[in-house]
Amino acid sequence: MEPLRERIQEEPAIGTWLNTNSPVVAELLASLGFDFLTVDTEHSAIGITEAQALYQAIAAGDSDCTPLVRLPETNYETVKRHLDAGAKGVIAPLINTPEQACEVVKAAKYPPEGKRGVGFARSNTYGANFDASVPYDNDETLVCVQIEHRRAIENIDEILAVDGIDAVLFGPYDLSASLNVTGQFDHPKFEEAIDTAEAACREHDIVLGTHVVQPDVDEATQRIEEGYRLLAYSLDITVLSEVFGNDLDEIRSVASDYDR
Repeated sequence: MEPLRERIQEEPAIGTWLNTNSPVVAELLASLGFDFLTVDTEHSAIGITEAQALYQAIAAGDSDCTPLVRLPETNYETVKRHLDAGAKGVIAPLINTPEQACEVVKAAKYPPEGKRGVGFARSNTYGANFDASVPYDNDETLVCVQIEHRRAIENIDEILAVDGIDAVLFGPYDLSASLNVTGQFDHPKFEEAIDTAEAACREHDIVLGTHVVQPDVDEATQRIEEGYRLLAYSLDITVLSEVFGNDLDEIRSVASDYDR
């Protein structure tokens, strides 16, 4: 299977978000056939040790499922540790300037493309595949920046001109909040910002990505039809809440009418 970084240049990839630190959930979701699973270390309590266990569980579920990480911060040390632990790509939150984007790319790539530190780790089978993995990792590692603030929209062309960026993932909630229209995704301000960013991605030949937070198949298919090729479909905690919450309400409505 070709790396996710290459696949999304030609066709959509569908994944989901992991906010629980359960290896069982990670392995199960990978086995379902998702193209990628993103371990969310920005909006969860997942630390580096738990993240590595999740990357291992994803590989156990299906070796063709690519483990990604949404970083808690974009400093060099954090990027390096997650890639060493087994993530095959990074999603960098709140990238507002080309300088920030450039630092993420440098941290994610070995020299000469970047400055990623070289050492024995899970990413190179603890040193057993060291010689082969270093050049391969540079070709395989996905770098995705999140555009989720009005400043990023203002700087979008400069950000996307940074060499080494593979994809953009829009953060709709944060972006709408920065425009003072929180959660109003049909507001003209929000729609204009998205239109501007989409046009820039197409101009710079950068893959469009989005997160369909609520489990809505119609919205997901619509995004694919619009040209999005990196699609995160909901997240583990939301699907659990929706399915169990809705079903529980329905079951309780019947149980409340039970005639003893």
